[in-house]
Amino acid sequence: MSDEMIDEASDGAHDEAAVSLLIVDDHPVVRDGLRGMFESAPGFVVLGEAAGGEEALERAAALDPDVILMDLRMPGGGGVAAIAHLTRTGARAKVLVLTTYDTDSDTLPAIEAGATGYLLKDAPREELFTAVRAAAEGRTVLSPAVASRLVSAVRAPKAPGNEPLSAREREVLALVAKGTSNREIARELFISEATVKTHLTHLYAKLGVNDRAAAVATAYERGILGRPGG
Repeated sequence: MSDEMIDEASDGAHDEAAVSLLIVDDHPVVRDGLRGMFESAPGFVVLGEAAGGEEALERAAALDPDVILMDLRMPGGGGVAAIAHLTRTGARAKVLVLTTYDTDSDTLPAIEAGATGYLLKDAPREELFTAVRAAAEGRTVLSPAVASRLVSAVRAPKAPGNEPLSAREREVLALVAKGTSNREIARELFISEATVKTHLTHLYAKLGVNDRAAAVATAYERGILGRPGG
């Protein structure tokens, strides 16, 4: 009897020390794979899943995980906007980005928004476990490719207005040029209005402008949108 009580006590201590996770990805197969991976390893407990940024915010508030594994490009609200909201509201959870994208237009906004770490989905299993534990402790974790990009960005910052737009930012800008509202853009691109605003903020900075009209004018001037009416 006393042995059983000791076992139960030690199990409880193990659960208490485990890193709790919320997995955010719009692909069910990816979520299932990550859940299975972490649930089969000691020291982790998966509290729940979300298929998009907006759902992630709701689940994070309800579950209070230690670490959120966050994809970036999702129909149900982008990861960057969700990270920014979590940072702005002082959420306890640390966000570890886990994505297939390592371009500057994905990496830098995610880090700037408050992500604790950034890994690519081809990271080895043990590297991912180590990264999650480090993130839970508040330590920054970056894949080698992402770290290299960030170092390059710091050493050779781009002049305002000269950084190329991402494909998504071009899509948003093209719709802005047609007079489309943020709500309509969100509906057409299957993203949240908050994500649209995030894209606008980034493309304004890249074009060196402060508003929609100036962004459209500058884009036409540089040939980014072709010719007006063309």
